Amino acid sequence: MNWSNWAYLGVGIILGISFRWLFAKSADTSPNLSPVVSEEKETVPQLRQEMKQTQLAYQMAQEMGQFKAGFLARTTHELRSPLNSLIGLHQLILSDLCENPEEEREFITQAHEKALKLLHLMDEILSVSRTESGTNKLDIQPRCLDTIFQEVKDLTYMQAANRNFPLQMSAIDPEIYVLADHRWLRQVLVNLVDTAITQMQEGRICVSATVADTTNTAHIYLDVPTHALPESEPIDLMKHDNNEPPQIQDEKANLSPGMKLLLNQTLLEVMGAKLEILPKSTASESIEPLTRIQISLPVA
Repeated sequence: MNWSNWAYLGVGIILGISFRWLFAKSADTSPNLSPVVSEEKETVPQLRQEMKQTQLAYQMAQEMGQFKAGFLARTTHELRSPLNSLIGLHQLILSDLCENPEEEREFITQAHEKALKLLHLMDEILSVSRTESGTNKLDIQPRCLDTIFQEVKDLTYMQAANRNFPLQMSAIDPEIYVLADHRWLRQVLVNLVDTAITQMQEGRICVSATVADTTNTAHIYLDVPTHALPESEPIDLMKHDNNEPPQIQDEKANLSPGMKLLLNQTLLEVMGAKLEILPKSTASESIEPLTRIQISLPVA
């Protein structure tokens, strides 16, 4: 055997050892890849669920933004109806269409009541606007959430009972304190419960709260029937209400549910809180779909 044969033999041995080492390494690493692949398969559905929740939250944020963007238009819409009613009564009096002094005095009394209701609506809107602009200072202090819940229950349970709607207020740890203005936070919760009761046809209202330790945030939940929430419909400022029956105008003397929701959202933002409308999954036996109103507050 000459030197070239020895050279070929040596190269063959080296190549064989190299291939054997590569195959052994591949065999060692292949079992380690299976948990990674399995973990990736488990992560994909979770990512899809998170993406779906993000898209849904974005859609809800857009709906709430529609209330916020049309503040001036909604304010005009709220005040126009009682103002038109007031003008109509004055026109009847000025046109001498009253049959006798008693009827004229009755129209004057109705016009006075309309003016007072209009003034009340303007006061509600101006109070929130002054708070948002900083004219009315908030007294933000650590407040016991359980105490606020008890006060809200005392102010709303009778209205719910009169309409046979169950109002469930979950028990809260009395040691939970949130940073908020006591009067305004209580008023916001009362407004939300009151609006839901007014709009409800059937169902129940559940009020609860949890604390997220990771973010140091308290979440207040109001689970109400979906039909009890106002819809963000466009406002037609060219529409006049002069031909509406008097009883319909009287019903519109109060702020609409959409306007109340907008004012509540504005107040919470001034306090450093946040209001969101989220879907809530219901049990299969539940017929009425529920919607969750979530209020996020910093924990003291």
